[in-house]
Amino acid sequence: MSNNEQNQNINQEMNDRLKKLKRLKELKINPYPAKTKKKILVSKILDNFDKFEKEAKKLILAGRLMSKRTHGNLTFCDLQDSEGRIQLAFSKNDLGVDKYKKFVKLIDMGDFIEASGTAFVTHKGEKSIMVNKWTLLTKAIRPLPDKYHGLKDEEDRFRKRYLDLLLNKEAREIFKKKSLFWDVTRNFMKKQGFFEVETPTLETTTGGAEANPFKTKHKDFGIDVYLRISIGELWQKRLMAAGFEKTFEIGKAYRNEGSSPDHIQEFTNMEFYWAYADYKDGMKLVEKLYKEIAMKVFGTTKFESKGMLFDLSDKWPMIDYRDEILKQTGIDVIKATEKEMEAKLTELQVKYDGENKERMTDSLWKYCRKSIAGPAFLVHHPKLVSPLAKSTKKNLNLTERFQIILAGTEIGNGYSELNNPIEQKKRFDVQQELIESGDEEAMMPDYEFVEMLEYGMPPTCGFGFGERLFSVMVDKPIRETTLFPLLRPKMEITASTNVKIDAEVSVEVEKPDNKLDFGVDYKRAREIFDKYITDEITRFHMIESEAIMRALAKHFGEDEEKWGIAGLLHDIDWQETKNDVKNHTVKAVEILKSEGVSDDLINLVKSHTYGSDMCGDCQDKVRSRRIEHALVAAETLTGLIVANALMQPDKKLASVKLKSLKKKFKQKAFAANCNRELIKEIEKTGLSVDDFLDIGLKALQNISSEINL
Repeated sequence: MSNNEQNQNINQEMNDRLKKLKRLKELKINPYPAKTKKKILVSKILDNFDKFEKEAKKLILAGRLMSKRTHGNLTFCDLQDSEGRIQLAFSKNDLGVDKYKKFVKLIDMGDFIEASGTAFVTHKGEKSIMVNKWTLLTKAIRPLPDKYHGLKDEEDRFRKRYLDLLLNKEAREIFKKKSLFWDVTRNFMKKQGFFEVETPTLETTTGGAEANPFKTKHKDFGIDVYLRISIGELWQKRLMAAGFEKTFEIGKAYRNEGSSPDHIQEFTNMEFYWAYADYKDGMKLVEKLYKEIAMKVFGTTKFESKGMLFDLSDKWPMIDYRDEILKQTGIDVIKATEKEMEAKLTELQVKYDGENKERMTDSLWKYCRKSIAGPAFLVHHPKLVSPLAKSTKKNLNLTERFQIILAGTEIGNGYSELNNPIEQKKRFDVQQELIESGDEEAMMPDYEFVEMLEYGMPPTCGFGFGERLFSVMVDKPIRETTLFPLLRPKMEITASTNVKIDAEVSVEVEKPDNKLDFGVDYKRAREIFDKYITDEITRFHMIESEAIMRALAKHFGEDEEKWGIAGLLHDIDWQETKNDVKNHTVKAVEILKSEGVSDDLINLVKSHTYGSDMCGDCQDKVRSRRIEHALVAAETLTGLIVANALMQPDKKLASVKLKSLKKKFKQKAFAANCNRELIKEIEKTGLSVDDFLDIGLKALQNISSEINL
């Protein structure tokens, strides 16, 4: 069945249900009452069924109807609540003709009802409830997915997680285990004498890890603040200075980075800090914690994950960071030059971000870790990648740091905390230099933390791990173990209806990108372009925007001509408004209307100035469509690429390398008028910035002769 046929069926089903809703109101039956007399869960009925059947005790239960089968004077339904499912039987003889008829005619699968009755066993041996009274609790307007097929599309399952959990018992069990996972962790820490604390989630600097943060504006203070990327590391260390000796926190962290089976932007972590302990003490405690989680949550220490087997009851060997990379790659990360490391990464075909030694060191290790099943402790990381850890006594370039490796993945990180304020300031200064060179993942210095260290902090071990451990133990990608992972807003509603009940029901559907009608073909669009744009610089910019939009359309499987028209005409009024930017796109509306283009194209052209205080008249609007995000990102990216070409010795696009473009993108002082946030809007289309830069560069290189570059 095609999607169109499925939507038509859903529409018809919704129409039928809305008519039933109207009939319920006419019969003075409240389809959405606030109260129920529910007294018992299905699981308790099933656990004590023989007793309830023998006593013929009246039972009142409530839940959602998951099936409905009518056979003349008998109707059978499966009712599901949070703890189980049981069959209900409705008899015309027991209920009476009127009540039975209302149930059969007006109640659907998916509705919530309250039912009272007695336990009995059918002639087929199925434990059931013979219903003598029912009450509608919620009328469902949309039908549930087919019970045999459920939700197969991954995004659909995440977007409609409520349906996924309803239909998928395995998914429900995962989240029950995850709740127990954190309960066991919390109870273990408290039994070990750790004090649970809460630390800020909004910070002026994101200390404690190396990651790209989410940034927002604090209106009252007039400053930029960041969502934390660690669970209060620098705050919990302040508590060590304050006299607390054992603290821990379980909470949310946020990292504005890409997604993968092991990474998600919002996640739960636990961090502890233990005064008068070092990293070796931390390793002993963490091994004990992981084993307790395994036994109390899963009942075993043996796991298979990512195609690897590991047993937490085995001996946990210590693997030296530097030695392991040397063994697997032949590179000594302490002595090797950046050029040697870059050559090895290229040879190994390892994709990496950043051109500094810190990033390349980390990339080499990520290549190596994939072959280690664990359990193992990775120890003695270079100081360069461990700005908050104490150096080892034997080699000041290495640190007293450890990570747990399971199934080729880092599952926890700890170290003997650096408490020398002079050394800490030096390391923060190095991180500041990395930030200024364009490294977005370098750690933000916190010089108030250095001041605290000057007052003195005792020797301390810190450690943190997160829900990645749980996802490895259940062998699922981390998004599968997140109840509601972040998704882009959906622009199209899957079904709609034209039936209205007392003006309560109406669904407005925004046109999907592939249904937009521009009212002109490319030939006509080019005539409009030639008529209004004669300035060479503006012409080149619009042709460049067209080229990138066409390349994006090809990537997404969209209409290349239509997306090309959007790029070609987006600045159609620029010759008239470049000295009067407040009217940019305002004038475009007049021009495009006079040329007979459609409102769809006019609104798309306007969208690239949505939210701008500088130009246009749509400061209060936000972009929502993929094509809108693509357009504003594409037309902004042209400036960055052209600026990069012009700085080449031959001033040619052919000389621009993707690596250089990525580096310039991170250097905000370069082509500063190219708003990086607008370029990053491409991520809302599902495309990473790195892939976008690659697509954009190739698109312009393909038309280099047309734009004289």
